[in-house]
Amino acid sequence: MHNTTVLLSGAGIAGPALAHWLHRYGFAVTVVERAPALRPGGQAVDFKGHTHRTVLQRMGILDAVEEHKTGTTDTVFIDQRGTRLALMPGDFTGGDVEILRGDLSEILYRRTADHCEYLFGDSITTLTETGDGVHVEFEHAPARIFDLVFGADGMHSRVRALAFGPERDFVKYLGYYYAVAGASPWSTETTGPRERATAYAHNAPGRLAISGGPKAQQMYLFAAPELDYPRDDRAAQRRVLMDSYADVGWELPRMLAELADFDDVYLDSISQVRMAGRYTRGRVALVGDSAYGNTLGGFGTGLAVVGAYVIAGELALADGDHTVAFGRYDEIMTRYAKIAGNSNIGPFLAPKTRLGIRARNWFLGSPLFGLMAKYGDHAAEDIDLRDYPALVGVRDAG
Repeated sequence: MHNTTVLLSGAGIAGPALAHWLHRYGFAVTVVERAPALRPGGQAVDFKGHTHRTVLQRMGILDAVEEHKTGTTDTVFIDQRGTRLALMPGDFTGGDVEILRGDLSEILYRRTADHCEYLFGDSITTLTETGDGVHVEFEHAPARIFDLVFGADGMHSRVRALAFGPERDFVKYLGYYYAVAGASPWSTETTGPRERATAYAHNAPGRLAISGGPKAQQMYLFAAPELDYPRDDRAAQRRVLMDSYADVGWELPRMLAELADFDDVYLDSISQVRMAGRYTRGRVALVGDSAYGNTLGGFGTGLAVVGAYVIAGELALADGDHTVAFGRYDEIMTRYAKIAGNSNIGPFLAPKTRLGIRARNWFLGSPLFGLMAKYGDHAAEDIDLRDYPALVGVRDAG
């Protein structure tokens, strides 16, 4: 086996998923994560279709994901008086199985912690590729040399910036921001399993607010020019939301007052990563949102898990030869990542005019919406998923 020592940046979803597969195929895995520990709770994420479930099954975690699923949440759009205007079914927003991001991260971490080295509270500062490896310097840990480096560190990837270039060259802002506050209230740890619930949404031109939503207790989405605020400053993020929704009415006074009670307020842009089908460079590869992220596009978690499965499997089949495996990964995921597409959920969820809001509400009740949902289901299956464990001769974990 060639290139047996690997470094993964990011301990969210893509990183531990990739760590799982690489360890099973015989690689020595180190994962570095800038946060001091796993992030609990967080918004709900989902999987949909046979492809996603097959990968989870082959990882041996499908049952655990099912045990922690949050259930399905229908979103009802209402006016200022509470009159129902439209329904967005939870089967569309939540896929086949929905789980809190923190619960999924914990499941993946537990399956890898005993076999992989985790460096929490640290991050990569420099990457220098040599003829036979990558010299890596960290903020705190001593410098080391790895055969391969993987960026699984999200939309604002440090690895992508170091190996490919500045974020502005690869991440396109799509004109909207979103925020989630308070983990989804439907956790198996606190309320037990559930089947179906209802969240309520209200629009003003260019703005959306959801209370008790499918992704978190509160969710906001609004049109804005690019904002300059520190992404790690929760107080600054709360101020952005207060300023953006001060005049909306409905339940917003209550929701904004409750923001101070939530420790997990998260605000970010709706953006899309555009890598032109090249997710690898030399001995460095990108997986998950760092490679093909599209904020709230509906496929991010599934893409991350499938991408980790593909790149690890191709490396194992190539006996660790990254020049072969990375080329195959680029080819396969360029096609499959098209499901993230060039879509922008912002104008759909928060139309900028009252006429646009009425048109969206009409669309949700029309047969056209059903066709759009079916297209998404079909796109999630648009991959020839190889049975890498069987091809490599590794016993299936399921």
